[in-house]
Amino acid sequence: MSLQDITSRITKAEENAGRRAGSVTLIAVSKVQPDARVQDVLEQGHRCFGENRVQEAEGKWPAFKQRFDNVHLHLIGPLQSNKARPAMELFDVIHTLDRPKLAATFARLAHEVGRCPDMFIQVNTGEEDQKAGVLPADADAFIKECQALDLPVRGLMCIPPVDEEASLHFALLGKIAARNGLEGLSMGMSSDFEKAIALGATHVRVGSAIFGDRVAS
Repeated sequence: MSLQDITSRITKAEENAGRRAGSVTLIAVSKVQPDARVQDVLEQGHRCFGENRVQEAEGKWPAFKQRFDNVHLHLIGPLQSNKARPAMELFDVIHTLDRPKLAATFARLAHEVGRCPDMFIQVNTGEEDQKAGVLPADADAFIKECQALDLPVRGLMCIPPVDEEASLHFALLGKIAARNGLEGLSMGMSSDFEKAIALGATHVRVGSAIFGDRVAS
């Protein structure tokens, strides 16, 4: 598959859902991909990329940003509080805000530096022990807590369990967002992004379908 194939499928999914063309942002997930593959996608004109780890992104993206204009980086992996400052400096959007300590750290840093990336709160819709994210029952309170800290919360993110119907989790995320007045929905990956778009996704995270299989773990 190719970048063009994925963008065509997104356009078709938007049309099928009765949504405006271009209403969905494609995040090309470039984590653990060779620089040559990332460069190829950049040369095709794509500018929105997702990374899992701050350290990997620090080693990859400063050089690319010098060569390509208007690159937007999204952090889509779990974040330790001690990595908050470099994450804030490098990323335009953070999709994995998931606990009070991290929210307080970002609020303090935002006050110090005078800016803050846009934020998505990660919701553990499947209530999986091994997965990050605030539990659905706690989401409303945590959203309000983050807003009280003046963090720029734009929406919610989820990663459904691999053995469950993704649409049920996408619908749950949409309900939590709607009752809290949030428009952003970061949901849907290579195997299910069309279902996510049908249920209101504003950001889809697609990696292997664009770049091919990862070359490292």
